[in-house]
Amino acid sequence: MPFDPTSLDALRRRYGPIAIAAIDGPAAGRLNRRDFLRHCAVLGISLPLFTATQQARAGVPGGTLRLGQIAPVGGLEPVRVADPGGVTQLAMCGEYLCVNGPDFTLRPSLATSWSPNRDGSIWTFKIRDGVTFHDGKRLTAADVAATFERLANPDGESNALSMFEGYLSKGGTRAVDAATVEFHLDAPHGQFPYLVSSETVNAIILPTDYRGDYERTQVGTGAFKLAQYAPDTGASFVRNDSYWGAKALPDRVEVTYFADDAAQVEALKQGKVDILARLPHAMALTIAANPALQIIRMPSTAHNQLHMRADTGPFKDPRVRRAVALALDRPKIAETLLAGRAQIGNDSPFAPIYPATDKTMAQRAKNLVEAKALMQAAGVGSGFAVELTSQIFQDIPAFAKAIQAATADLGIKLTINALEPARYFADGVFGKSPWLDSAMGITDYTHRGIPNLHLTAPLRSDGAWNAARYKSASYDRQVASYIAALDLDSQRKAAGEIEKTLLEDTPVVFAYFADALAATRKGLSGAEFSPNGQAWLAGASLAG
Repeated sequence: MPFDPTSLDALRRRYGPIAIAAIDGPAAGRLNRRDFLRHCAVLGISLPLFTATQQARAGVPGGTLRLGQIAPVGGLEPVRVADPGGVTQLAMCGEYLCVNGPDFTLRPSLATSWSPNRDGSIWTFKIRDGVTFHDGKRLTAADVAATFERLANPDGESNALSMFEGYLSKGGTRAVDAATVEFHLDAPHGQFPYLVSSETVNAIILPTDYRGDYERTQVGTGAFKLAQYAPDTGASFVRNDSYWGAKALPDRVEVTYFADDAAQVEALKQGKVDILARLPHAMALTIAANPALQIIRMPSTAHNQLHMRADTGPFKDPRVRRAVALALDRPKIAETLLAGRAQIGNDSPFAPIYPATDKTMAQRAKNLVEAKALMQAAGVGSGFAVELTSQIFQDIPAFAKAIQAATADLGIKLTINALEPARYFADGVFGKSPWLDSAMGITDYTHRGIPNLHLTAPLRSDGAWNAARYKSASYDRQVASYIAALDLDSQRKAAGEIEKTLLEDTPVVFAYFADALAATRKGLSGAEFSPNGQAWLAGASLAG
């Protein structure tokens, strides 16, 4: 359904020059509706035209929902939480400034609007009025500022530091008044709202006087509040009748902890739980075959990066790296490993579902003739021996074997050194990590709503996770331009330049982006899930 030009004119008048690039795009036929919504949301244009986060609940009120999840590892301190179980549970009681929806559009939550200054170095957020924490304290901008000061503290143990690095430092978040927060950034960032949204999975807003007692109280602002918590077995949550928005439909949510994925999948099959926010691809087949269950499939940017050392050995020549990439049959790999529940990658972090991705870029496909010619031109036409270091984790072993088989056609004698994740990552620093020190390796990267972290940490010259030892001054400049860009046209132009550079240099292969999966009993409606494993159950109900 096309947009009404009169609505666009009203937006131009209301939001001024900062938003004109976003607004003019669809009028000129350059953006589709989804991309337009997403970009306007980044700029804080959160009108009813775009999203209604607090519509009346459509399901049947009452009852209890049963959620199964992996037990949180190492407690529930929000500043540190990074594990799957902790991420899922934080979303039960806690809320974010804004939430990244399944269509990659930011939706307002505890912030009602946000906007940048002219160059995107300062972002201003308006905080929702009438919100109280579960202990009765009123939410103000001071609580928001205190939350992000904790998360940006380099002397703490914040899991958000990798997201904030180079952009949000301690001292950069300021409460201007009770309803206004300003983020003063270290450098311009055109998509900064994603860094303070549900994409930064531990960025739930906590009270100013929070002192590290979250596991005991789990005080937040959410639609459910803690009733009971047992660290070894699970937790119970009840409806928050003082919630600022539409009240939750379920009376109660019972959370049961499981030691591993197999145990929680078995519990769902046996009817002991109703919902799993995370379903491993390896276990999807048994769920799909069960008529009482259903799979929720979400496009995701999670992927396994195949890196090749660009500073030494045969992979020092980019032609050899391109040859390896050209040996892979990507659709066949995705079908074999993930039953096709994936999107094909084009050797850059720009997944097909990112609005900024340059969709005119030709997709790299298997081409053994070209690959062998590149090997010959690089002086290794007869092949060479190399070790591929990989993890024993999810689909990575099968991916490693697919690479081994494909590169054998080029004469590459590839042996696989498969390690448990703890051994693979080891100390996580150069010189003390099989991951960072391997000639060739496979590393899993989680979903992100924007590609910035995947553009910087594993690929920028100074990247902390640059296992490929890739160094390109032009690439570094292109990434800086992309991150600073405020309008979608500029982002897409910068993305295209990055994609061309990475296709030429190929320090890392992005063969596929795995969909995220959740699973529920048939008849469940109104639940929302994120590729990060968050489950929002306030609008959920279970028929039958």
